[in-house]
Amino acid sequence: MEKKTVRGSFSGQFGFIMAAAASAVGLGNIWRFPYLAAKDGGGIFLLVYLILALTFGFTLLTTEISIGRKTGQSPLTAYKAIHPKWGGIGILACLVPTIILPYYCSIGGWVLKYLSLYITGSGTDAAADGYFSGYISGNIEPMVWMLVYFAITAFVVFCGVEKGIEKFSKILMPILVIMIVGISIYSITLKHTDENGAVRTGLQGLRIYLVPDFTDMTLKKFLIIIMDAMGQLFFSISVAMGIMVTYGSYAKKETNLMESVNRIEIFDTLIALIAGMMIVPSVFTFSGKEGMSGGPGLVFVSLPKVFSAMGTAGKFIGLAFFIVLSFAAVTSSVSVMEAIVSSIMDKFGLSRKKSALIVAVYTIIAAVIVCMGYNMLYFEITLPNGTVAQILDIFDYISNYIMMPLVAFLTSILIGWIVKPQIIIDEVTQGKHKFGRKTLYIVMIKFVVPILLLLLLLQSVGLIKF
Repeated sequence: MEKKTVRGSFSGQFGFIMAAAASAVGLGNIWRFPYLAAKDGGGIFLLVYLILALTFGFTLLTTEISIGRKTGQSPLTAYKAIHPKWGGIGILACLVPTIILPYYCSIGGWVLKYLSLYITGSGTDAAADGYFSGYISGNIEPMVWMLVYFAITAFVVFCGVEKGIEKFSKILMPILVIMIVGISIYSITLKHTDENGAVRTGLQGLRIYLVPDFTDMTLKKFLIIIMDAMGQLFFSISVAMGIMVTYGSYAKKETNLMESVNRIEIFDTLIALIAGMMIVPSVFTFSGKEGMSGGPGLVFVSLPKVFSAMGTAGKFIGLAFFIVLSFAAVTSSVSVMEAIVSSIMDKFGLSRKKSALIVAVYTIIAAVIVCMGYNMLYFEITLPNGTVAQILDIFDYISNYIMMPLVAFLTSILIGWIVKPQIIIDEVTQGKHKFGRKTLYIVMIKFVVPILLLLLLLQSVGLIKF
Protein backbone atom coordinates (compact mmCIF):
# COMPACT_ATOMS: atom_id res chain seq x y z
CA MET A 1 0.00 0.00 0.00
CA GLU A 2 2.81 2.40 0.83
CA LYS A 3 4.42 2.05 -2.60
CA LYS A 4 1.11 2.57 -4.38
CA THR A 5 0.33 5.66 -2.33
CA VAL A 6 3.70 7.16 -3.20
CA ARG A 7 3.32 6.39 -6.94
CA GLY A 8 -0.33 7.41 -7.13
CA SER A 9 -3.07 5.89 -9.29
CA PHE A 10 -5.99 6.88 -11.48
CA SER A 11 -9.29 7.22 -9.62
CA GLY A 12 -10.99 4.70 -11.89
CA GLN A 13 -11.44 3.36 -15.41
CA PHE A 14 -12.79 6.61 -16.87
CA GLY A 15 -9.82 8.59 -15.55
CA PHE A 16 -7.41 6.01 -16.97
CA ILE A 17 -9.10 6.08 -20.41
CA MET A 18 -9.13 9.90 -20.53
CA ALA A 19 -5.45 10.14 -19.55
CA ALA A 20 -4.38 7.46 -22.03
CA ALA A 21 -6.46 9.01 -24.82
CA ALA A 22 -5.11 12.47 -24.01
CA SER A 23 -1.59 11.13 -24.32
CA ALA A 24 -2.38 9.53 -27.67
CA VAL A 25 -4.01 12.65 -29.14
CA GLY A 26 -1.00 14.85 -29.74
CA LEU A 27 0.85 16.76 -32.44
CA GLY A 28 1.33 13.53 -34.42
CA ASN A 29 -2.43 13.14 -34.83
CA ILE A 30 -3.05 16.79 -35.70
CA TRP A 31 -0.35 17.39 -38.30
CA ARG A 32 1.23 14.04 -39.26
CA PHE A 33 -1.91 11.97 -39.84
CA PRO A 34 -3.58 14.40 -42.33
CA TYR A 35 -0.32 14.86 -44.24
CA LEU A 36 0.21 11.10 -44.61
CA ALA A 37 -3.42 10.57 -45.61
CA ALA A 38 -3.11 13.18 -48.37
CA LYS A 39 0.26 11.82 -49.52
CA ASP A 40 -0.74 8.16 -49.55
CA GLY A 41 -3.90 8.20 -51.61
CA GLY A 42 -6.52 9.36 -49.14
CA GLY A 43 -8.92 6.53 -48.47
CA ILE A 44 -6.27 3.87 -49.14
CA PHE A 45 -4.18 5.15 -46.24
CA LEU A 46 -7.27 5.40 -44.02
CA LEU A 47 -8.27 1.81 -44.79
CA VAL A 48 -4.76 0.47 -44.13
CA TYR A 49 -4.50 2.56 -40.97
CA LEU A 50 -7.83 1.27 -39.61
CA ILE A 51 -6.86 -2.35 -40.25
CA LEU A 52 -3.49 -1.86 -38.55
CA ALA A 53 -5.08 0.01 -35.64
CA LEU A 54 -7.39 -2.93 -34.96
CA THR A 55 -4.58 -5.48 -35.22
CA PHE A 56 -1.04 -4.13 -34.90
CA GLY A 57 -1.96 -1.16 -32.69
CA PHE A 58 -4.35 -3.20 -30.56
CA THR A 59 -1.61 -5.76 -29.89
CA LEU A 60 1.04 -3.26 -28.79
CA LEU A 61 -1.41 -1.20 -26.73
CA THR A 62 -2.76 -4.27 -24.90
CA THR A 63 0.75 -5.54 -24.27
CA GLU A 64 2.17 -2.34 -22.79
CA ILE A 65 -0.82 -1.51 -20.60
CA SER A 66 -0.86 -5.08 -19.27
CA ILE A 67 2.87 -5.03 -18.52
CA GLY A 68 2.39 -1.80 -16.57
CA ARG A 69 -0.55 -3.00 -14.51
CA LYS A 70 0.89 -6.46 -13.86
CA THR A 71 4.18 -5.09 -12.51
CA GLY A 72 2.84 -1.85 -11.02
CA GLN A 73 6.01 -0.21 -12.30
CA SER A 74 7.20 2.19 -14.97
CA PRO A 75 9.17 0.97 -18.04
CA LEU A 76 12.66 1.32 -16.57
CA THR A 77 11.93 -1.43 -14.02
CA ALA A 78 8.79 -3.13 -15.41
CA TYR A 79 10.51 -5.18 -18.11
CA LYS A 80 13.03 -6.56 -15.64
CA ALA A 81 10.13 -7.59 -13.42
CA ILE A 82 8.65 -9.50 -16.39
CA HIS A 83 11.98 -11.25 -17.10
CA PRO A 84 15.27 -10.54 -15.26
CA LYS A 85 17.39 -10.91 -18.38
CA TRP A 86 15.26 -8.59 -20.54
CA GLY A 87 15.49 -5.45 -18.40
CA GLY A 88 17.42 -3.74 -21.20
CA ILE A 89 14.15 -3.13 -23.03
CA GLY A 90 13.09 -0.95 -20.10
CA ILE A 91 16.24 1.16 -20.45
CA LEU A 92 15.55 1.68 -24.15
CA ALA A 93 11.86 2.39 -23.47
CA CYS A 94 12.85 5.04 -20.91
CA LEU A 95 15.40 6.63 -23.24
CA VAL A 96 12.74 7.23 -25.91
CA PRO A 97 10.72 9.82 -23.92
CA THR A 98 13.99 11.24 -22.58
CA ILE A 99 15.03 12.05 -26.15
CA ILE A 100 11.56 13.15 -27.27
CA LEU A 101 10.68 15.58 -24.44
CA PRO A 102 13.25 18.35 -25.22
CA TYR A 103 12.40 18.70 -28.90
CA TYR A 104 8.67 18.20 -28.28
CA CYS A 105 8.79 21.16 -25.89
CA SER A 106 10.62 23.20 -28.52
CA ILE A 107 7.82 22.50 -31.01
CA GLY A 108 5.28 23.17 -28.24
CA GLY A 109 6.85 26.59 -27.88
CA TRP A 110 6.25 27.23 -31.59
CA VAL A 111 2.58 26.35 -31.08
CA LEU A 112 2.21 28.80 -28.18
CA LYS A 113 3.93 31.53 -30.20
CA TYR A 114 1.43 31.10 -33.04
CA LEU A 115 -1.43 30.96 -30.55
CA SER A 116 -0.27 34.29 -29.15
CA LEU A 117 -0.32 35.78 -32.67
CA TYR A 118 -3.97 34.82 -33.17
CA ILE A 119 -4.93 35.94 -29.66
CA THR A 120 -3.47 39.39 -30.31
CA GLY A 121 -5.02 39.63 -33.78
CA SER A 122 -1.68 39.30 -35.59
CA GLY A 123 -2.43 36.01 -37.28
CA THR A 124 -1.85 37.48 -40.73
CA ASP A 125 1.83 37.90 -39.82
CA ALA A 126 2.16 34.12 -39.65
CA ALA A 127 0.99 33.83 -43.27
CA ALA A 128 3.89 35.90 -44.58
CA ASP A 129 6.55 34.06 -46.61
CA GLY A 130 9.56 33.20 -44.47
CA TYR A 131 7.85 34.02 -41.15
CA PHE A 132 8.23 30.52 -39.71
CA SER A 133 11.88 30.06 -40.68
CA GLY A 134 12.63 33.57 -39.46
CA TYR A 135 11.02 32.86 -36.09
CA ILE A 136 12.65 29.50 -35.31
CA SER A 137 16.09 30.85 -36.29
CA GLY A 138 15.79 33.62 -33.71
CA ASN A 139 18.13 33.55 -30.72
CA ILE A 140 15.91 34.34 -27.73
CA GLU A 141 12.16 34.21 -28.46
CA PRO A 142 11.96 30.47 -29.35
CA MET A 143 13.67 29.67 -26.04
CA VAL A 144 11.26 31.88 -24.09
CA TRP A 145 8.18 30.22 -25.56
CA MET A 146 9.76 26.79 -25.05
CA LEU A 147 10.22 27.61 -21.35
CA VAL A 148 6.60 28.79 -21.05
CA TYR A 149 5.38 25.60 -22.68
CA PHE A 150 7.56 23.39 -20.50
CA ALA A 151 6.45 25.22 -17.36
CA ILE A 152 2.83 24.25 -18.14
CA THR A 153 3.84 20.63 -18.77
CA ALA A 154 5.96 20.41 -15.63
CA PHE A 155 3.22 21.95 -13.45
CA VAL A 156 0.76 19.20 -14.39
CA VAL A 157 3.34 16.47 -13.72
CA PHE A 158 4.34 18.07 -10.39
CA CYS A 159 0.68 17.89 -9.31
CA GLY A 160 0.72 14.09 -9.57
CA VAL A 161 -1.38 11.36 -11.16
CA GLU A 162 -4.94 11.95 -9.99
CA LYS A 163 -4.81 15.67 -9.15
CA GLY A 164 -2.58 16.54 -12.09
CA ILE A 165 -2.64 14.23 -15.12
CA GLU A 166 -6.13 12.77 -14.67
CA LYS A 167 -7.84 16.05 -13.71
CA PHE A 168 -6.09 17.91 -16.53
CA SER A 169 -7.11 15.26 -19.10
CA LYS A 170 -10.74 15.12 -17.98
CA ILE A 171 -11.08 18.88 -18.48
CA LEU A 172 -9.17 19.32 -21.74
CA MET A 173 -10.23 16.27 -23.73
CA PRO A 174 -13.96 17.13 -24.04
CA ILE A 175 -13.07 20.71 -25.00
CA LEU A 176 -10.56 19.48 -27.58
CA VAL A 177 -13.08 17.09 -29.16
CA ILE A 178 -15.82 19.74 -29.42
CA MET A 179 -13.44 22.24 -31.05
CA ILE A 180 -12.04 19.72 -33.55
CA VAL A 181 -15.55 18.65 -34.60
CA GLY A 182 -16.63 22.27 -34.95
CA ILE A 183 -13.65 23.25 -37.13
CA SER A 184 -14.12 20.10 -39.24
CA ILE A 185 -17.74 20.96 -40.03
CA TYR A 186 -16.75 24.50 -40.99
CA SER A 187 -13.86 23.21 -43.14
CA ILE A 188 -16.21 21.11 -45.26
CA THR A 189 -18.43 24.15 -46.05
CA LEU A 190 -15.58 26.21 -47.55
CA LYS A 191 -15.44 27.39 -51.18
CA HIS A 192 -12.71 29.34 -52.98
CA THR A 193 -11.97 30.61 -56.50
CA ASP A 194 -8.25 30.93 -57.22
CA GLU A 195 -6.52 33.48 -59.47
CA ASN A 196 -6.91 31.16 -62.46
CA GLY A 197 -10.68 30.97 -61.96
CA ALA A 198 -10.65 27.38 -60.69
CA VAL A 199 -13.23 26.73 -57.98
CA ARG A 200 -12.34 24.37 -55.14
CA THR A 201 -14.57 23.36 -52.25
CA GLY A 202 -14.20 21.71 -48.88
CA LEU A 203 -16.36 18.82 -50.07
CA GLN A 204 -13.90 18.15 -52.89
CA GLY A 205 -11.09 18.13 -50.33
CA LEU A 206 -13.09 15.75 -48.16
CA ARG A 207 -13.51 13.43 -51.13
CA ILE A 208 -9.73 13.43 -51.70
CA TYR A 209 -9.27 12.62 -48.04
CA LEU A 210 -11.83 9.80 -47.80
CA VAL A 211 -12.07 8.19 -51.24
CA PRO A 212 -9.32 5.71 -52.16
CA ASP A 213 -7.14 6.77 -55.09
CA PHE A 214 -5.74 3.73 -56.87
CA THR A 215 -4.12 5.78 -59.64
CA ASP A 216 -0.70 4.30 -60.49
CA MET A 217 -0.91 2.04 -57.42
CA THR A 218 1.97 -0.45 -57.34
CA LEU A 219 3.20 -3.00 -54.81
CA LYS A 220 6.02 -0.62 -53.89
CA LYS A 221 3.61 2.24 -53.19
CA PHE A 222 1.33 -0.04 -51.19
CA LEU A 223 4.24 -1.21 -49.02
CA ILE A 224 5.17 2.44 -48.41
CA ILE A 225 1.59 3.14 -47.31
CA ILE A 226 1.74 0.20 -44.87
CA MET A 227 5.04 1.45 -43.40
CA ASP A 228 3.70 5.02 -43.13
CA ALA A 229 0.51 3.86 -41.41
CA MET A 230 2.45 1.64 -39.04
CA GLY A 231 4.87 4.44 -38.16
CA GLN A 232 1.91 6.75 -37.52
CA LEU A 233 0.43 4.27 -35.06
CA PHE A 234 3.38 4.77 -32.71
CA PHE A 235 2.39 8.43 -32.42
CA SER A 236 -1.34 7.79 -32.45
CA ILE A 237 -1.48 5.33 -29.55
CA SER A 238 1.69 6.37 -27.66
CA VAL A 239 3.31 2.94 -27.69
CA ALA A 240 7.03 2.02 -27.58
CA MET A 241 7.88 5.12 -25.58
CA GLY A 242 7.13 3.90 -22.05
CA ILE A 243 3.95 5.94 -21.69
CA MET A 244 1.36 3.16 -21.81
CA VAL A 245 3.45 0.98 -19.49
CA THR A 246 3.53 3.90 -17.04
CA TYR A 247 -0.17 4.67 -17.32
CA GLY A 248 -0.98 0.97 -17.08
CA SER A 249 0.92 0.86 -13.78
CA TYR A 250 -1.48 3.51 -12.42
CA ALA A 251 -4.58 1.52 -13.47
CA LYS A 252 -6.41 -0.24 -10.65
CA LYS A 253 -6.69 -4.04 -10.67
CA GLU A 254 -10.47 -3.87 -11.07
CA THR A 255 -10.13 -1.88 -14.29
CA ASN A 256 -11.40 -3.79 -17.32
CA LEU A 257 -8.30 -3.62 -19.51
CA MET A 258 -9.88 -4.90 -22.72
CA GLU A 259 -12.77 -2.46 -22.46
CA SER A 260 -10.29 0.34 -21.79
CA VAL A 261 -8.09 -0.62 -24.74
CA ASN A 262 -11.11 -0.74 -27.06
CA ARG A 263 -12.25 2.72 -25.98
CA ILE A 264 -8.77 4.21 -26.28
CA GLU A 265 -8.51 2.71 -29.79
CA ILE A 266 -11.89 4.10 -30.85
CA PHE A 267 -11.35 7.51 -29.29
CA ASP A 268 -7.90 8.00 -30.76
CA THR A 269 -8.81 6.73 -34.23
CA LEU A 270 -11.86 9.01 -34.40
CA ILE A 271 -9.79 12.02 -33.33
CA ALA A 272 -7.17 11.23 -35.99
CA LEU A 273 -9.85 10.88 -38.69
CA ILE A 274 -11.64 14.08 -37.64
CA ALA A 275 -8.32 15.96 -37.46
CA GLY A 276 -7.84 15.05 -41.10
CA MET A 277 -11.33 16.36 -41.90
CA MET A 278 -10.37 19.57 -40.11
CA ILE A 279 -7.20 20.14 -42.12
CA VAL A 280 -7.31 18.45 -45.56
CA PRO A 281 -10.52 20.08 -46.93
CA SER A 282 -9.47 23.58 -45.84
CA VAL A 283 -5.91 23.32 -47.18
CA PHE A 284 -7.16 21.84 -50.47
CA THR A 285 -9.78 24.58 -50.87
CA PHE A 286 -7.29 27.43 -50.65
CA SER A 287 -3.97 25.82 -51.65
CA GLY A 288 -4.78 22.73 -53.67
CA LYS A 289 -2.96 19.41 -53.23
CA GLU A 290 0.41 21.16 -53.33
CA GLY A 291 -0.42 22.88 -50.03
CA MET A 292 -0.17 19.59 -48.16
CA SER A 293 3.42 19.57 -46.92
CA GLY A 294 4.55 17.35 -44.06
CA GLY A 295 5.33 18.12 -40.44
CA PRO A 296 5.86 21.70 -39.32
CA GLY A 297 5.38 22.96 -42.86
CA LEU A 298 1.72 22.00 -42.77
CA VAL A 299 0.87 23.59 -39.43
CA PHE A 300 3.17 26.60 -39.38
CA VAL A 301 3.36 27.51 -43.08
CA SER A 302 0.39 26.13 -45.06
CA LEU A 303 -2.41 26.57 -42.52
CA PRO A 304 -1.67 30.21 -41.58
CA LYS A 305 -1.93 31.04 -45.30
CA VAL A 306 -5.27 29.20 -45.39
CA PHE A 307 -6.57 31.11 -42.37
CA SER A 308 -5.45 34.38 -43.93
CA ALA A 309 -7.29 33.55 -47.16
CA MET A 310 -10.49 32.96 -45.17
CA GLY A 311 -10.66 36.65 -44.27
CA THR A 312 -12.28 37.67 -41.00
CA ALA A 313 -13.50 34.14 -40.26
CA GLY A 314 -9.91 32.90 -40.57
CA LYS A 315 -8.86 34.90 -37.51
CA PHE A 316 -11.31 32.98 -35.34
CA ILE A 317 -10.72 29.61 -37.00
CA GLY A 318 -6.96 30.12 -36.67
CA LEU A 319 -7.35 30.97 -32.99
CA ALA A 320 -9.53 27.90 -32.39
CA PHE A 321 -7.10 25.68 -34.27
CA PHE A 322 -4.04 26.73 -32.28
CA ILE A 323 -5.99 26.36 -29.03
CA VAL A 324 -6.75 22.79 -30.09
CA LEU A 325 -3.13 22.21 -31.08
CA SER A 326 -1.91 23.64 -27.75
CA PHE A 327 -4.22 21.34 -25.78
CA ALA A 328 -3.17 18.30 -27.81
CA ALA A 329 0.52 19.13 -27.49
CA VAL A 330 0.46 19.65 -23.71
CA THR A 331 -1.53 16.48 -22.95
CA SER A 332 1.06 14.49 -24.89
CA SER A 333 4.15 16.16 -23.43
CA VAL A 334 2.71 15.61 -19.93
CA SER A 335 2.59 11.87 -20.62
CA VAL A 336 6.10 11.89 -22.09
CA MET A 337 7.51 13.65 -19.02
CA GLU A 338 5.52 11.41 -16.66
CA ALA A 339 7.09 8.27 -18.19
CA ILE A 340 10.56 9.61 -17.29
CA VAL A 341 9.59 10.91 -13.84
CA SER A 342 7.83 7.67 -12.90
CA SER A 343 10.86 5.63 -14.01
CA ILE A 344 13.19 7.67 -11.79
CA MET A 345 10.79 7.31 -8.86
CA ASP A 346 10.62 3.53 -9.25
CA LYS A 347 14.32 2.96 -9.93
CA PHE A 348 15.86 5.27 -7.33
CA GLY A 349 13.07 5.65 -4.77
CA LEU A 350 13.00 9.45 -5.08
CA SER A 351 9.90 11.57 -4.44
CA ARG A 352 7.81 12.90 -7.34
CA LYS A 353 9.04 16.47 -6.79
CA LYS A 354 12.73 15.52 -6.75
CA SER A 355 12.32 13.27 -9.80
CA ALA A 356 10.40 15.95 -11.69
CA LEU A 357 13.04 18.55 -10.82
CA ILE A 358 15.82 16.35 -12.21
CA VAL A 359 13.85 15.83 -15.43
CA ALA A 360 13.09 19.58 -15.61
CA VAL A 361 16.75 20.60 -15.40
CA TYR A 362 17.79 18.10 -18.07
CA THR A 363 14.88 19.00 -20.37
CA ILE A 364 15.53 22.74 -20.23
CA ILE A 365 19.23 22.30 -21.04
CA ALA A 366 18.53 19.88 -23.91
CA ALA A 367 15.63 21.95 -25.27
CA VAL A 368 17.81 25.08 -25.33
CA ILE A 369 20.33 23.13 -27.42
CA VAL A 370 17.52 22.07 -29.78
CA CYS A 371 16.44 25.71 -30.15
CA MET A 372 20.02 26.74 -30.86
CA GLY A 373 20.10 24.12 -33.62
CA TYR A 374 18.35 26.65 -35.86
CA ASN A 375 20.87 29.45 -35.29
CA MET A 376 24.21 29.24 -33.44
CA LEU A 377 24.47 25.44 -33.63
CA TYR A 378 23.00 25.06 -37.11
CA PHE A 379 24.41 22.34 -39.35
CA GLU A 380 23.09 19.83 -41.86
CA ILE A 381 23.75 16.11 -42.19
CA THR A 382 22.11 13.41 -44.28
CA LEU A 383 20.50 10.62 -42.27
CA PRO A 384 20.49 6.94 -43.35
CA ASN A 385 16.89 7.33 -44.62
CA GLY A 386 18.00 10.14 -46.94
CA THR A 387 16.57 13.03 -44.89
CA VAL A 388 18.65 16.21 -44.53
CA ALA A 389 18.67 16.96 -40.81
CA GLN A 390 19.82 19.22 -38.00
CA ILE A 391 19.59 18.76 -34.20
CA LEU A 392 15.79 18.44 -33.84
CA ASP A 393 15.58 16.09 -36.81
CA ILE A 394 18.38 13.93 -35.38
CA PHE A 395 16.55 13.64 -32.04
CA ASP A 396 13.36 12.75 -33.92
CA TYR A 397 15.09 10.19 -36.13
CA ILE A 398 16.83 8.37 -33.27
CA SER A 399 13.74 8.21 -31.06
CA ASN A 400 10.95 7.67 -33.58
CA TYR A 401 12.57 5.80 -36.44
CA ILE A 402 15.14 3.67 -34.61
CA MET A 403 14.40 3.24 -30.92
CA MET A 404 10.59 3.01 -30.99
CA PRO A 405 10.44 0.21 -33.59
CA LEU A 406 13.31 -1.51 -31.73
CA VAL A 407 11.52 -1.32 -28.37
CA ALA A 408 8.30 -2.62 -29.88
CA PHE A 409 10.15 -5.41 -31.74
CA LEU A 410 11.99 -6.60 -28.62
CA THR A 411 8.77 -6.40 -26.59
CA SER A 412 6.98 -8.61 -29.12
CA ILE A 413 9.80 -11.17 -28.95
CA LEU A 414 9.78 -11.11 -25.13
CA ILE A 415 6.02 -11.60 -24.84
CA GLY A 416 5.51 -13.77 -27.92
CA TRP A 417 8.40 -16.20 -27.46
CA ILE A 418 10.17 -15.83 -24.11
CA VAL A 419 7.51 -15.46 -21.40
CA LYS A 420 4.68 -16.38 -23.81
CA PRO A 421 1.38 -14.52 -24.50
CA GLN A 422 -0.40 -16.20 -21.58
CA ILE A 423 1.20 -13.71 -19.18
CA ILE A 424 -0.72 -10.89 -20.90
CA ILE A 425 -3.89 -12.96 -21.28
CA ASP A 426 -3.91 -13.69 -17.53
CA GLU A 427 -3.58 -9.99 -16.72
CA VAL A 428 -6.34 -8.95 -19.11
CA THR A 429 -8.76 -11.62 -17.89
CA GLN A 430 -8.10 -10.90 -14.21
CA GLY A 431 -11.41 -10.45 -12.37
CA LYS A 432 -13.10 -12.71 -14.95
CA HIS A 433 -13.03 -10.00 -17.62
CA LYS A 434 -13.26 -11.20 -21.23
CA PHE A 435 -10.37 -10.92 -23.69
CA GLY A 436 -11.90 -10.09 -27.06
CA ARG A 437 -9.65 -10.83 -30.03
CA LYS A 438 -7.51 -13.20 -27.90
CA THR A 439 -6.65 -15.49 -30.82
CA LEU A 440 -5.82 -12.48 -32.97
CA TYR A 441 -3.58 -11.18 -30.19
CA ILE A 442 -1.59 -14.43 -29.99
CA VAL A 443 -1.05 -14.60 -33.76
CA MET A 444 -0.08 -10.91 -33.95
CA ILE A 445 2.35 -10.85 -31.00
CA LYS A 446 4.11 -14.07 -32.07
CA PHE A 447 4.32 -13.66 -35.84
CA VAL A 448 2.87 -10.62 -37.60
CA VAL A 449 4.02 -7.79 -35.31
CA PRO A 450 7.71 -8.87 -35.15
CA ILE A 451 7.90 -9.24 -38.93
CA LEU A 452 6.27 -5.86 -39.63
CA LEU A 453 8.46 -4.12 -37.05
CA LEU A 454 11.62 -5.69 -38.43
CA LEU A 455 10.72 -4.41 -41.90
CA LEU A 456 10.00 -0.94 -40.50
CA LEU A 457 13.30 -0.90 -38.62
CA LEU A 458 15.29 -2.02 -41.65
CA GLN A 459 13.59 0.65 -43.76
CA SER A 460 14.35 3.33 -41.14
CA VAL A 461 18.09 2.59 -41.13
CA GLY A 462 18.16 2.47 -44.93
CA LEU A 463 18.95 -1.25 -45.29
CA ILE A 464 15.83 -1.86 -47.39
CA LYS A 465 14.01 0.55 -49.67
CA PHE A 466 10.52 0.29 -51.08
